[in-house]
Amino acid sequence: MGVALAGTAQAQKKYDTGATDTEIKIGHLVPYSGPVSAYGTIGKAAGAYFAKLNAEGGINGRKINFLSLDDAYTPSRTVEQARKLVEQDEVLLLFGTLGTAHNMAIQRYMNAKKVPQLFVATGATRFGDPKAFPWTMGWQPTYQAEGQIYAQHILKNKPDAKIGILMQNDDFGKDYLKGFLDGLGDKAKTMVVSQQTYEVTDPTVDSQLVALKGSGADVFFSITTPKFAAQAIRKVVEIGWRPTHYLASVSQSVTSVFKPAGFENAKGVISAAYLRDPTDYKDTKEVQEYLAVMAKYYPGGDPNDSLNVLGYSSAQTLEAVLRRAGDNLTRENIMKVAANLQLNLPMLYPGIDLKTAPDDFYPIERMQPQQFDGTKYVPLGPVLGR
Repeated sequence: MGVALAGTAQAQKKYDTGATDTEIKIGHLVPYSGPVSAYGTIGKAAGAYFAKLNAEGGINGRKINFLSLDDAYTPSRTVEQARKLVEQDEVLLLFGTLGTAHNMAIQRYMNAKKVPQLFVATGATRFGDPKAFPWTMGWQPTYQAEGQIYAQHILKNKPDAKIGILMQNDDFGKDYLKGFLDGLGDKAKTMVVSQQTYEVTDPTVDSQLVALKGSGADVFFSITTPKFAAQAIRKVVEIGWRPTHYLASVSQSVTSVFKPAGFENAKGVISAAYLRDPTDYKDTKEVQEYLAVMAKYYPGGDPNDSLNVLGYSSAQTLEAVLRRAGDNLTRENIMKVAANLQLNLPMLYPGIDLKTAPDDFYPIERMQPQQFDGTKYVPLGPVLGR
């Protein structure tokens, strides 16, 4: 009887390219070099979590073969590397690919190939459209949702604000801006007194900040990636401008942004979180487990860097999907499982969970406004969002 049963179990295993009895091949793209190489640590933290899983025997007996490549934050390079991963390395799926323009550059290709583009590392709203792009799913809260949270916060706490905005001139910047302006509603016309943009290739944003100060703005919304966020924090203080400073969460890392900018300069910066800050929760079981994984599998990484918490948590999300997919490791089944999740991830901020549905490809939708006090973040009011 046992033999017959084993035979049926064998027959029920379903694999697409990239999955076998012993291995699951996962592709990943992140800038390990270039202007936003600070984000490279996300790939290393995810890799550390997969290494831990492999050391424990893998997922349902299969080892994760994690192929993480550098695209230098250049969309043309993203296209090249994605094609390599799909066509040459034959991965089962792409996971956690970073960047808005970068995921846009491969979105049609991935959907035409019917290869999952799963839990992309960008909050662009367009990555939650199951009708148009059934093979693409976001992970973090969308930039528009986050922009609306800051707008709500300003309307409540500083209704007469004169707002100056610095924005990266690409789809990432525009998405945040749209959410922010939508959140301000009719008031946007009178409240926003200056908008400045920069290119990711610009050496500095000094002239833009001087212009913003000159506009008389008393609230500053910094829609920037880490290098420029750090520059802006320093420059604002240097030129003696003292606005209420709101910072996009993609650059809220104490390690990668505030440390180079100077903790004293970053004091008072307001952002929003959906992940736990390991320094605040270090006595909890969840944080202890995270710290142990970092210490063992990524000892060179700073465990307090929120980017590492992001890499670790998104890897845990993929683990949940692969475990639930069981022996049916087809690309179609993986998307089906990913579209029916309800998870309380250990490192998500208390009160925030992860949920998807076949018509809801936005896994995390709530955030906690918080303010940096010079050493750590302090919560500001309740968790906001849907």
